[in-house]
Amino acid sequence: MAATGQRSSRPRTVEQVRREIDEERRELASAVAELRREMRFGKTARSQVAIAAVALAAGFVLAGGIGATVRLLFRRGRER
Repeated sequence: MAATGQRSSRPRTVEQVRREIDEERRELASAVAELRREMRFGKTARSQVAIAAVALAAGFVLAGGIGATVRLLFRRGRER
């Protein structure tokens, strides 16, 4: 394929133009596929962080963290 901006002294044939269009189409399809993979990975990473935060909160609650924290605060209030 001729470099962009360069003109040949000979005009391109229809077949050359078709080949160039096909090549550009394949390159574009490849770039789109790569972009989709990157976006999917980014969403997965963000969702993993959210899942970890929810799991941490759930573990705290299931382990009695809220009740223990409230009892600690009320006990400190009575000690004063």
